[in-house]
Amino acid sequence: MAQQADFSPVEPAVLRAGNRSLSVMDQIREAILDGSVSAGERINEVRFSKTLDVSRTPVRAALQALAGEGLLDYAPNRGFTVREFPLDAIVDAYEIRASLEGVAARFAAERGLSSEERAIIEQSLLAGDRLLAAGHFEAGDIAVYRGINGDFHETLLSAARNRMLAEMIRICHHVPMSSSRNIVAFEHRDVRRRHDDHHRIYEAVLAREPHRAEILMREHVSGVKASLVKALTERGEAALPGAAKTG
Repeated sequence: MAQQADFSPVEPAVLRAGNRSLSVMDQIREAILDGSVSAGERINEVRFSKTLDVSRTPVRAALQALAGEGLLDYAPNRGFTVREFPLDAIVDAYEIRASLEGVAARFAAERGLSSEERAIIEQSLLAGDRLLAAGHFEAGDIAVYRGINGDFHETLLSAARNRMLAEMIRICHHVPMSSSRNIVAFEHRDVRRRHDDHHRIYEAVLAREPHRAEILMREHVSGVKASLVKALTERGEAALPGAAKTG
């Protein structure tokens, strides 16, 4: 019988927009990713709403959105449970995502960016520069970086102008920990390296250098995978929250 999840309140997320339901989703996601809610545990909507001091409506909306991301499963009469994934499935998703996002970067370099896409990417790069300038992270910074990282990757994917490619990458993102908005390893040195990657990728896309953009993006996503494996090794775990331990 699945346990019902309870958790201590996490630090309020610093949001990209003043949307309260997004704040609820960020906090529930944090509880899953930091291990406060374990794989296989059943989510108690009433307990979450009391802990977060909101009604059940935004909690349920957040849970449905997180189910769409692949972090939760839903079953009638049982509600939402934290989804379990083998670690090798997560690693495989990164490998596939590296190849596909490399192609997306190549297409974006070949087809060019709209003025709106350039503005979004440049804003994400500037926001990342500011976030990293302090030399350390504060509570809530992970939520800020999640938005920065997601904006960068999603805008380049949009610039690829290829629906099939977008759908294939979206499948990879449904495996927890492999989405560009699910940040697991959040050490300043690692984030600095990833953000520098973003600058180099953007430069290659602007310069209309498709093959360089593809290689840089492949290396970038593979580097994120390496950070994940390193984090697991240091914790002495076979999997992260949302992932089933392999036998």
